[in-house]
Amino acid sequence: MIASPALGNSLQYLKGVGPRRAALLKKLDLSSVRDLLFHFPREHDDRTRRTPIRDLRPGPARSVQGKIVAFDVAPLNRFLSLGTAVISDGTGSVRALWFRRSSFRFDVFASLKKRLLPGTEIIVHGPAEFGRGGLQIRVEDFEAVSSEGDPTLHAGRIVPVYPLTEGVEMRWLRELLWAALRDYAGGVPETLPDDFRRDHDLAPLAESLRQIHFPDSLTARDRARRRLAFEEFFFLELALARVRSRREEGPPAAPCSPTRKLLTPFRETLGYEFTSAQKRVINEIFADMARPQPMSRLLQGDVGSGKTVVAVSALLLAVESGLQGALMAPTEILAEQHFRTFKKLLDGLPVTCALLTGARGKKERRALLEKAAAGEIDLLIGTHALLQQDVAFKGLGLIVIDEQHRFGVRQRGELQKKSTSPHVLVMTATPIPRTLALTLYGDLSTSVIDELPPGRAPIRTHWTLESNALAAVRRAVSEGRQAYVVFPLVEESDKMGLKAAVKEYGRLSNLFPDLRWGLLHGRMKADEKESVMARFKAGEIQVLAATPVIEVGVDVPNAAVMVVMDADRFGLAQLHQLRGRVGRGVHASNCYLVSEAKSADAVERLRLLCATTDGFRLAEDDLRRRGPGEFIGEAQHGLPALKAGDLVRDTDLIQEARDAAFALTSQDQSLQRPEDRPFLDELRRLYAGRLFFGRVA
Repeated sequence: MIASPALGNSLQYLKGVGPRRAALLKKLDLSSVRDLLFHFPREHDDRTRRTPIRDLRPGPARSVQGKIVAFDVAPLNRFLSLGTAVISDGTGSVRALWFRRSSFRFDVFASLKKRLLPGTEIIVHGPAEFGRGGLQIRVEDFEAVSSEGDPTLHAGRIVPVYPLTEGVEMRWLRELLWAALRDYAGGVPETLPDDFRRDHDLAPLAESLRQIHFPDSLTARDRARRRLAFEEFFFLELALARVRSRREEGPPAAPCSPTRKLLTPFRETLGYEFTSAQKRVINEIFADMARPQPMSRLLQGDVGSGKTVVAVSALLLAVESGLQGALMAPTEILAEQHFRTFKKLLDGLPVTCALLTGARGKKERRALLEKAAAGEIDLLIGTHALLQQDVAFKGLGLIVIDEQHRFGVRQRGELQKKSTSPHVLVMTATPIPRTLALTLYGDLSTSVIDELPPGRAPIRTHWTLESNALAAVRRAVSEGRQAYVVFPLVEESDKMGLKAAVKEYGRLSNLFPDLRWGLLHGRMKADEKESVMARFKAGEIQVLAATPVIEVGVDVPNAAVMVVMDADRFGLAQLHQLRGRVGRGVHASNCYLVSEAKSADAVERLRLLCATTDGFRLAEDDLRRRGPGEFIGEAQHGLPALKAGDLVRDTDLIQEARDAAFALTSQDQSLQRPEDRPFLDELRRLYAGRLFFGRVA
């Protein structure tokens, strides 16, 4: 079916819109008729049940249907007027109240007076309450019942509730959508072939559009949402499948085979055995790197699970095979931490390792880049500085991207351009819920380190008062341990009333002058941050006051206490990351959450954090509470927004859509079979002009 040209028409030409209202709709990202049809309700209000007036009681919103007996208007004050209708349904009478802002320029009730004439059949919806004249309904919505049997839009049915913006009224938007569905829904081309829809029990698209907006029943609404959500997930997964297949069809990668010249001495000097999970993941990575197709693998591992030594193993395999490796980290602190860790782990091995950050001087930077381009540097570790155009390699074979959620697909792609077809390993210590792993990283194979190394100290988490937390800091220091005290801001915010690192550092260091304090935050210069971290690691600083800049990558085994001030201001994933800065040695460790939170959500979050150290459970809960935005960052740049799909509850639907997409591309990678052309056409429509990792169509 060919799309109706009218679907691309500007909304300003629809009846009742015009340039002014079209500009308001633009704020909702609605420009064309198609945009409007796919502006789905955020919820539905079931107003199908009518309550007889005699059964009406004070309480939540109810619907009442009856005839207008009388309608009057009276001013309440200079700014507010009240319209009152007496409604009778044969079982009793009730007053219905409309409140309107007063105006000296026109009669704010003029329209209502014409519509609410005595004898008019009407449905009103709103909460019932007792007033001066007895029981009354404060009208939230209403609709006159047509004598011709025309359908109602605002009452007496399952009513859509839409996302709005200032200047766009709900009633007007409903009426606009009803007219658009009537006139244009039939012109929306079906994107899924009949046999494909039958296989997956999916309703037709035009029917689904009508039922998602104005459903005949809740069952019909759910069936429509399933169809529309499945389609969103299916084409996303199809795009990801195309990215993977195009990558495999592209230039070959250099296969990597272990010679054990580096890996064997590395293992022998490591001082401990890999866990079974680390061994499994290393085997998966090595198997990928042995193939001529470029590896694209996501490595997940909870805080402290030992991802770094896995990454080092993969990088050493590349170097053994005559190639170079690069590791990109999101912050200078994390890049510097990795560099120090690598130097320690690779001590005695014939491997050259260098650090590239924005803090490098011009002369030093130029010399380093010349060595990298000549192949004289085996492993280059850095920040976004690695992405700059003048950074080149002689033979880049493996790229490792740490804390992948801090980067986006753009950065991943830019770094890959440094080589013809490098292997890529992306890592995250923020556990990714399964739905996000299937969608955002659906073009990647996934490995999970699901156990901690033996001997790691357990971390107990407490929600407590500041005085208790600081007493624990003093006890830990007296026992030879170190501590972190983390604040949500650098400078104090009067509006938010939150503790800030700079001011609190001064207060606490004066309160505990016998302790050696240090301060670390993101606004400090790179050499200042490096100096503070070196002193903390050496034990010269006993208590480090910091912002969340220490959230990832900081590894001080002697630190045994983490205090998080205003803990309710952080998400679960971030609190879990901060907690992971302690418990990295053999000492029993504690995390203290200081918060005066009283909201039910904050209380539940803090209690959950105290109850579990399972990062995946916390990540799933964080996704449920706050949506995918916190996890996605820039990762979804170029992907269409989900309108019907729900990353929290649609796990099974996502898996079904993914299976269908990858099954389709396994049969027809190019989607050139006649029966597959509708899929390709829709894929091109969705992704034309979008920045997406790889060309999908």
